[in-house]
Amino acid sequence: MIPVRYADIDLSNGQVRDYPLSENVVRMFLGGKGLAAYILYQELAPGIDPLSADNVLILNTTPLTGTGAPCTSRFNASSKNVLTGGIASSNCGGTFGVKLRRAGYDGLIIRGKAPHPCCLMIMDGQITITDAQELWGLNTEETQHHFDRKYGCVVIGPAGENLVRYACAVSGERVLGRCGIGAVMGSKNLKAVVAYGTKSLPINDPKSFRKNVQKWVQGLQKSPTTGSFLPRYGTAFWMNIVNRKHMLPTLNAQQVKHEEAEQISGEYLTENYLTRNSGCVSCPIRCERRVMRDNREIKGPEYETLGLLGANLGITSVDWINEWNYQSDLLGMDTMSMGFTLSLAMEMSQRGIKDFGIDFNQPEAISLAIEKIAHREAPFDELGEGSAWLARKYGTEAFAMQVKGLEMAAYDPRQSQAQGLGYATANRGGCHLGGGYPIYFEALGPIEVNGRTVRGKAALTVLMQNLMDAISTSGYCLFTALGTLPPSLFKFGEKSVIPGLLGKIMLSIPSTHLLWKLMPGLLPINLGGLLPHPSVIRDVTGRKMTIGQFLQMGERVYNMERVFNTREGFDRHQDCLPARLVAEPSEPDQADTVVQIDKMLDTYYHIREWSNNGIPTQNKLKQLEIIA
Repeated sequence: MIPVRYADIDLSNGQVRDYPLSENVVRMFLGGKGLAAYILYQELAPGIDPLSADNVLILNTTPLTGTGAPCTSRFNASSKNVLTGGIASSNCGGTFGVKLRRAGYDGLIIRGKAPHPCCLMIMDGQITITDAQELWGLNTEETQHHFDRKYGCVVIGPAGENLVRYACAVSGERVLGRCGIGAVMGSKNLKAVVAYGTKSLPINDPKSFRKNVQKWVQGLQKSPTTGSFLPRYGTAFWMNIVNRKHMLPTLNAQQVKHEEAEQISGEYLTENYLTRNSGCVSCPIRCERRVMRDNREIKGPEYETLGLLGANLGITSVDWINEWNYQSDLLGMDTMSMGFTLSLAMEMSQRGIKDFGIDFNQPEAISLAIEKIAHREAPFDELGEGSAWLARKYGTEAFAMQVKGLEMAAYDPRQSQAQGLGYATANRGGCHLGGGYPIYFEALGPIEVNGRTVRGKAALTVLMQNLMDAISTSGYCLFTALGTLPPSLFKFGEKSVIPGLLGKIMLSIPSTHLLWKLMPGLLPINLGGLLPHPSVIRDVTGRKMTIGQFLQMGERVYNMERVFNTREGFDRHQDCLPARLVAEPSEPDQADTVVQIDKMLDTYYHIREWSNNGIPTQNKLKQLEIIA
């Protein structure tokens, strides 16, 4: 294994030291969110306030970061979750992770609280803490302009400084969006983390690496999803599909379809606003949208932003959404949590519970609301606490679209049972990616899996959650998983029975995955054309890894995060959904269009080898080499 170096930085006293990590721990978790979860479990006492100096923020990479492997410029941020009180992880593209590794560090463990606003500077192996009082109050763009353009930066805006619970951190035009990472930085008086270096990055087998990378890039470019749909339309190409399937949260998920959703679709954005597409370092997919605003090219909105600041608020104007997306990035706020918090406030006004001065279908007041939330100004300061807090105060839990405190994504799960189960069990809260993103098979992809049936959905969810965590902790973009399906699957027409037949077969297969899940040796193969990720890890690190070992690494990460949450008091009671999703059919005349969580949860726990209360058993932890 390639050795890794982590710095342990105490902002309270300015002390900087190396943090020891054994080769065995790195072997088990590799890097990213998995290794960060392990460190957090070791370093944090249970029950601490996420916004106190006792919390720890980890910014880290993986051995693949900066190597040029497809979609591996990403880095991770982990901490105690400001919104849920459990584990937090957030993933980001851009250049910071590459710059950090070239500066000589694979990760930073940041603890304490600086006595005044500060910047953390990592320059060619040297770490210093500098004064940042002159930067306090600046937006994220102004803050980054303070530093040389060749540096990699992670900064916060006013929302983080004012401890908005869904404040994000921004790197370039990329965002560590979820779980309140920006608020954690703000609570530590940490305005910016800046990295630059010239160190070369090791690759164990350069020849095999180049061969496998070239083959993988070609595969991604041949895939209809990663080679055509995403480059052409961005993530918003899912908008029309989700709307057509009646899975688009509309008016705070009171409805699941918007008649004018086509006007905020990827196709509409491409035809009327797109200047070009772009992407992260070493990414052949290039899904980023570039649009014009005030004669200046800026980053365009992703699907989640278009959905949650669009149809979810009753808005179908890309002009407004472009404005709010840019405004949110400048202020440093997560558009997903903000979207469902705004829509909750609007429904409360609709019901006569509380009038915040914002209403569905009325965009004019939203820009002011966003600005005032970031600065914690009345009458919108309460919205800075997030939808779970707001719901508890005003008794609106039934229609607050959050799980464990984290707002959900722009996919209504009432006709996607596995996605509903994924939301309920995701470690960081209502996360579609932490939930495994099984909706790709239930609605979005080329295989037609029946979304309404609960048959096979617990096993499918476990499988996809393990896969997503394996990919994420390795440092790959999760979209690389979407490019592994054979292009031939996309060629069947609407009248073909093949996609449906494949879906039925798929629901029968995951139940057998227990065999190789328990014994990774049953998949002692790499099959680079099917799942290239393990082969590239081997090329870079020298560590032999089969598909079975790769998936078991994801399972280990998922369980490590669950162990952290369990210590914080999480159990079966938190694996639930708001009443709207389990009691109100999305199609009023079809009773099965609710999430049947009670029919899946016991099976899910059984497959995971957890107790009936959702607690990982000692046998499972021993098998995964997790000591808790």
